[in-house]
Amino acid sequence: MRKILTIALLVLTIPCVSHAQTVDEIIAKNIQAHGGAEKTKSITTRRITGKINADGLRITIIQENKRPDKVREEARIQGMSQIQAYDGKSAWQVNPFGGRRDAELLSADDLKGLQVDADMDGPLMDYQKKGHKAELVGHDSVEGTDCYKIKLTLKNGDIRTYYLDADSFLELKLETQTTIRGTIQESETYFGDYEKVDGLYFPFSVEQGRKGDSNRQILTVEKIEQNPTIADTRFEIPVTKAPGGAK
Repeated sequence: MRKILTIALLVLTIPCVSHAQTVDEIIAKNIQAHGGAEKTKSITTRRITGKINADGLRITIIQENKRPDKVREEARIQGMSQIQAYDGKSAWQVNPFGGRRDAELLSADDLKGLQVDADMDGPLMDYQKKGHKAELVGHDSVEGTDCYKIKLTLKNGDIRTYYLDADSFLELKLETQTTIRGTIQESETYFGDYEKVDGLYFPFSVEQGRKGDSNRQILTVEKIEQNPTIADTRFEIPVTKAPGGAK
């Protein structure tokens, strides 16, 4: 009788083991949910246009990407534009709201976010080749929806925790922990209103704020263009001309 019970217990545990999913299997399903690796990598340039309404102001947000590792992010408010860009080697910004109209280089800490944004495939795809480390840290709930929770430690030491819908495998939430000038900064981003554009799924509603703060900034995506023509010069630091036209 004891042997029969032992065999029965072993049989009952087999389905649990066989259906357990590894972190790589879940990431693969996330990539497939977005449209698949082949389709994702077939996109060489992208332009995303959206808006943020804050305190009665309409802010137009434009993000442009180009392989390999180029990104330009622009915020337009009342005729002025704040720009941050990364050309794969160096990062720069123009910030007229800070009293600076000429381009200036960004520090290593300040370009961290741009380097992540420059990765058109996202940090999860081919994460091992990029030097990142991924861990499945269990399940958690996002506004009542069961999610897989994946902790991704980037090559630079920053941490991104993804909450993937257990049914659709799409991102519902992202927690980011980054170190800027010795200080840890934490934020969280919520994703929603996924729509298909040229075979790939994107969130058209993005809410972001400090971790634990219910007062979040809401970005509404208006248009996503796949493979538009974008010149390399869009990502290169502008050359400042000296008085008289000389460089």
